[in-house]
Amino acid sequence: MTVRTVLKMGTPSLQEPSLPVAAFDTPELHMLIEDLFDTMHAYNGVGIAAPQIGVNLQVVIFGFEASPRYPDAKPVPQTILINPVITPLSDEEESGWEGCLSVPGLRGEVPRYTRIRYQGFDEHGHAIDRIAEGFHARVVQHECDHLWGVLYPQRIRDMTRFGFLDVLFPDLTDAPDD
Repeated sequence: MTVRTVLKMGTPSLQEPSLPVAAFDTPELHMLIEDLFDTMHAYNGVGIAAPQIGVNLQVVIFGFEASPRYPDAKPVPQTILINPVITPLSDEEESGWEGCLSVPGLRGEVPRYTRIRYQGFDEHGHAIDRIAEGFHARVVQHECDHLWGVLYPQRIRDMTRFGFLDVLFPDLTDAPDD
């Protein structure tokens, strides 16, 4: 088990676009994916992108049955998504609270498309083509933003809806820190 250090907002490499994966089913790719899962689970995350652990490749993972960080969220299927393409299926957006392992202790209300199609590949190079809505769609968009060098605070439209978790939600005494 290798839990990697999660880079924090302000690290220059988090602002850079990631490179597409050229070779699938390699020992290096499998090790990266294992490290991503180990790190995500260690931090109670619902997803993580390779740039967050200092690897400039288009690889994200996400998925959970239940999340202590998002207790009201419906389960999202465990997914390895490589070289993703996201297509909004309508112009409809919904604002929702987001946190990020790279932005610890903070939350912001972020608009996201409510229904998307995401395509890409798994670690073996097999095609993935899915429709997602609700929190599932939010997680995919959030994680893939990391591949384009975007962190969720850049998507916030109303900065009065951005702040420290313990200030915004003081009644959540058992809320985990990011």
